Amino acid sequence: MQVKFSDTIPADARLIAYLANKDDLPVRLERSVVDGAAAARFKGNPGQFFESFVERDEAIVRVALAGMGDPDASANKRAEGLERAGAALAAKYLSSGETDLVLDFEGTGLDAAAAATVLLGVRLRSWRYDAYRTKLKDEQKKSLVSVTVVNAPNGTDAAWQDAAAVAEGSEFTRELVAEPANKLYPVSFVERCKQRFEGTGAEIIVLDEEEMEKLGMGALLGVGQGSEQPSRILAIKWNGGNEGDAPIAFVGKGVTFDTGGISLKPPAGMWDMKWDMGGSGAVAGAMLTLVKRKAKANIVGVVGLVENMPDGKAQRPGDIVTSMSGQTIEVLNTDAEGRLVLCDALTWTQRTFKPSRIVDLATLTGAMIIALGKEYGGMFANDDSLAEDLAEAGLQVGDKLWRLPLGTAYDKMIASPISDMKNIVPREGGSITAAQFLKRFIEDDTPWAHLDIAGMVWAEKPGRTWDKGATGYGARLLDTFIRNTAEG
Repeated sequence: MQVKFSDTIPADARLIAYLANKDDLPVRLERSVVDGAAAARFKGNPGQFFESFVERDEAIVRVALAGMGDPDASANKRAEGLERAGAALAAKYLSSGETDLVLDFEGTGLDAAAAATVLLGVRLRSWRYDAYRTKLKDEQKKSLVSVTVVNAPNGTDAAWQDAAAVAEGSEFTRELVAEPANKLYPVSFVERCKQRFEGTGAEIIVLDEEEMEKLGMGALLGVGQGSEQPSRILAIKWNGGNEGDAPIAFVGKGVTFDTGGISLKPPAGMWDMKWDMGGSGAVAGAMLTLVKRKAKANIVGVVGLVENMPDGKAQRPGDIVTSMSGQTIEVLNTDAEGRLVLCDALTWTQRTFKPSRIVDLATLTGAMIIALGKEYGGMFANDDSLAEDLAEAGLQVGDKLWRLPLGTAYDKMIASPISDMKNIVPREGGSITAAQFLKRFIEDDTPWAHLDIAGMVWAEKPGRTWDKGATGYGARLLDTFIRNTAEG
């Protein structure tokens, strides 16, 4: 979606949109529009929409109103309302046959940052992945390609450049999550990231299976040994802060397809497991935003990439693997594989980059969806300050988090009679015991948080700024977390 800025409404404009605060219709518009909106009970609520047609200069013009909500709402609610206003316009006109949307900010009272938030809503809701659709009818094809902004507040152009980087990262996350497993697998994930980060100044580090074996990553390699697709570790390093400052680390689970391995999943719904790399997608998208906007912080994003398949070489229930940390794990269920990938990725991240704080993201447990549905991601942390920072960032961008407990009683549940730990327990507390497992691999009391986002990376219905499908969850959360805590 191209965003252009103009001093005046183009003479050939045929679709013009205006924004309305709650209970405050733009009275400067034609009476037919104002009266029509009132008759349709348009109140300017967040995301509310009204459309009419008027004659201007002997041409019929399509006029749209989008609601921004209460201007006196809290900052987070106001941002949501602004995004929903932009998203409503995109959803309505994306395949309408219109190619350009003129968005007039006159009389809105918005500042540059708020105007950019509306534009962000337009762009994010305009994203749709049609790479494999070959039979779309004309009325189904995307037609809207640009937004022309008029009467923008001073500084909106610059604010939009920042917001555009946010959009690019979120779109990259969605693209990765949406791709099928025959197109996106560990090696192709790496190659796609190399292409997207080329020329940005980020450093790309890749470990192949031979290098991981030398490092002792038996847990991660055990997951991928049943697949013909070789496993990888990918690190994206950005040094935008003070030289010598320890980086903040993001670590993502990247199981590009998860059959469950020998502990095979039921066939129904297994196709969903193409997005079992949602944590790695969030990390890659967040890093793209941070690099594109040249964040003033040192950050490293690490993803462990594997495919979990039930080949004759696959690990078996009951096998014992040795992690990079030296701790041994009894693999009672090969479908509890994400924690095996993450534990080695976490160890390598800590020993290689010595981060000041670590956040891992993973579509880790179905139990999290049972507990929280698809409204919140689960959060576990060994540090209250880190948990509070992440929760606040999530509220700001709509990537909500709910903190769950850790504790000694849960830790005892993963004890094994013949190794240091086992990778699964009975049904009770399944998400918590998975987090306790990961906590055993955090060294030197480094502040750490684990985000179980199993219910959040894919949606069956449209949401705040997304259509059905990949949501982009996590990318904006991590970027906002860095803005709030590392850039001051």
